[in-house]
Amino acid sequence: MGAEEESNKTWPPWLKPLLREKFFVQCKLHADSHKSECNMYCLDCTNGPLCSLCLTFHKEHHAIQIRRSSYHDVIRVSEIQKFLDITGVQTYVINSAKVVFLNERPQPRPGKGVINTCEVCYRSLVDSFRFCSLGCKISGISKKKRKEWTNNLSDSDDSYSSTSIGRLKKNDDIMNNGFMPSTPPLSAVNRRIAKRRKGIPHRAPFGGLIIEY
Repeated sequence: MGAEEESNKTWPPWLKPLLREKFFVQCKLHADSHKSECNMYCLDCTNGPLCSLCLTFHKEHHAIQIRRSSYHDVIRVSEIQKFLDITGVQTYVINSAKVVFLNERPQPRPGKGVINTCEVCYRSLVDSFRFCSLGCKISGISKKKRKEWTNNLSDSDDSYSSTSIGRLKKNDDIMNNGFMPSTPPLSAVNRRIAKRRKGIPHRAPFGGLIIEY
């Protein structure tokens, strides 16, 4: 299994599409209604932001409401924690309700004396949280899993190389220690045959014939 496939299995299928959506736009189906602002999302359909009138077509589905804080999308902890583990994500209190931000909010310069920051965008965090938003948690955890997967793959390659080198060395040892058949020594008979010279050469039959004219 690849790193990307493993990462995708870590999160519910609706989470990444949710974080890519643009909310608080006018609904194309109910543009004439004063309730046409799209601030709802169906976790079962994942087919884009919905307005409150669109929810009539999603009565049996799981829908959540997106809210705004300083032009950034947030969702109440009481809603999202029913469907997602938000451990490690910084929570904030807005309008007397605990919320988490959907996406990162990079900070140009951390505040003075800040010792805890987001592991992804380095935004200042209070307490001991690891991420400033759901998007940063996905990015941070996925990067960690990718690194672990790469390290495991590297370890497997090293193990394979060591095994291959070990086999080659073992084969060399076998040959050097005489376990492989070598060229047999010449026997006494073979040595005599090898050293025996050729017989006395014979002249050609017409070699001594003199022709007189």
